[in-house]
Amino acid sequence: MLKKSFLALLGFVVALVTVPASQAADVKKVDVLLIGGGIMSTTLAVWLNELEPGWSMEMVERLDGVAEESSNGWNNAGTGHSALAELNYTPEDKNGKIQIAKAIEINEAFQISRQFWSWQVKNGVLKNPRSFINSTPHMSFIWGDENVAYLKKRYEALQASPLFAGMQYSEDHAQIAKWVPLMMEGRDPAQKMAATWTPLGTDVNFGEITRQFAGYLQSRPNFALKLSSEVRDITRNADGSWRIGYKNLKDGSTTETDAKFVFIGAGGGALKLLQKSGIPEARDYAGFPVGGSFLITDNPAIAERHLAKAYGKASVGAPPMSVPHLDTRVLDGKRVILFGPFATFSTKFLKQGSLWDLFSTATTHNVWPMARVGIDEYPLVEYLAGQLMQSDDQRFAALKEYVPNAKKEDWRLWQAGQRVQIIKRDDSKGGVLKLGTEIVASADGSMAGLLGASPGASTAAPIMLTVLEKVFKDKLATPEWQQKVRQIVPSYGTRLNDHPDQVAKEWAYTSEVLQLAPPPVIAPKAGGKDSAKGSMEKPKANAAADMAL
Repeated sequence: MLKKSFLALLGFVVALVTVPASQAADVKKVDVLLIGGGIMSTTLAVWLNELEPGWSMEMVERLDGVAEESSNGWNNAGTGHSALAELNYTPEDKNGKIQIAKAIEINEAFQISRQFWSWQVKNGVLKNPRSFINSTPHMSFIWGDENVAYLKKRYEALQASPLFAGMQYSEDHAQIAKWVPLMMEGRDPAQKMAATWTPLGTDVNFGEITRQFAGYLQSRPNFALKLSSEVRDITRNADGSWRIGYKNLKDGSTTETDAKFVFIGAGGGALKLLQKSGIPEARDYAGFPVGGSFLITDNPAIAERHLAKAYGKASVGAPPMSVPHLDTRVLDGKRVILFGPFATFSTKFLKQGSLWDLFSTATTHNVWPMARVGIDEYPLVEYLAGQLMQSDDQRFAALKEYVPNAKKEDWRLWQAGQRVQIIKRDDSKGGVLKLGTEIVASADGSMAGLLGASPGASTAAPIMLTVLEKVFKDKLATPEWQQKVRQIVPSYGTRLNDHPDQVAKEWAYTSEVLQLAPPPVIAPKAGGKDSAKGSMEKPKANAAADMAL
């Protein structure tokens, strides 16, 4: 009898040891698990909540709050990227022709963002628009004969698109001084220069959008936000779902959740997590970290005298995100001016990451592409080396090219967020350094992640719409999803550039809901070298001329 009891007890212990984890303890099951609490993950969660309100979702964020990394307002330039001012989106080809296809693509993407945010405002998901978006003129600002010739050709090329209506061009110092007095005071009157200006630009606080999205999602019964929780394990279950194991960094407890679909929107941390998942699609990628610092002033006497995001021309070899610009920002309820960026380098992939990030993502699959990019992109290496060796005096000298009367005591240096440029395996070149963002999805659509940098946050809504097209293709084809998507984004499926009437309609709609400067009424152009003759309808609210908070 005793022997039988002992054997029974032994069998019970063995059973406890060998039983699968899924049977040993209840594992929470959700339809969607999102890794990362930034603008991308929260935007996708809002999309899915709109389309499938019954789906259960869980969001896991390593830090103590959402929007603490790249989405944080102090960690990015806050530009509503729409190619109104960014010269890198309109390259000049070998025949001297300005290519505007990329500019149109970026602008159309931002129109989707405006429509998406407008819908969320109308439905109470986002609150007071002025808390997260403000009209801020966008302008290109350059000097030198060659640059002036380029900017004039760029302006003329963009006139072919209704998306750039209202843009004005001038080479006249007095006119430019009306747009940006702070940038013209103390400038050599003989300096050859030019600028384009449009009132339709915006300054966006992506951190505030993220926080409001997360707050709304937490009010939903089927959504859970897990903060201070770091993903440690990603494994595939026999039924095709994913088991995500994460550790609470506060109390050390561990949790496992099974998800039918996993989205990795962890910024610089996404690559390592995609690699951890084992999906073969992740093998094609490596990352190149680039940081940035800015000179900032919050002196009201200065900040209130500049109202624009003024973009210059990048140095030779500079990455696209390093185009110099002098930006009006609205952060923490007040106006500030930011100038930069000055490139920095760290092996971290996140501002609050590890110095081992770069090395830990090197694999046998991506080390050769990384090496090839290092060889082929030598001008970038030279540029970064020069930036890292800059002194405070050199950074201030760069600022004075944009603000001639600047005084050192009014400005301080601020370290912004980390960005990770995409390195992708290429059959002919070995590896290429890529601009922008890229969606990496598993073949079966059960996992997707986002890699890359600018324009990033400002196009989160269309990027996440592309995720839906990739991983929920069948559902997106249903009448229910189609109807809802078109309700949220009226221009969905339409190339706005080919439909000026719809451009005007969507501009008017989003301007009213988001309290932004309305589309301009442009008078016929007069002769001469300037075209700064357009007239603006007086904005109803929150326009460039009435932006002071």
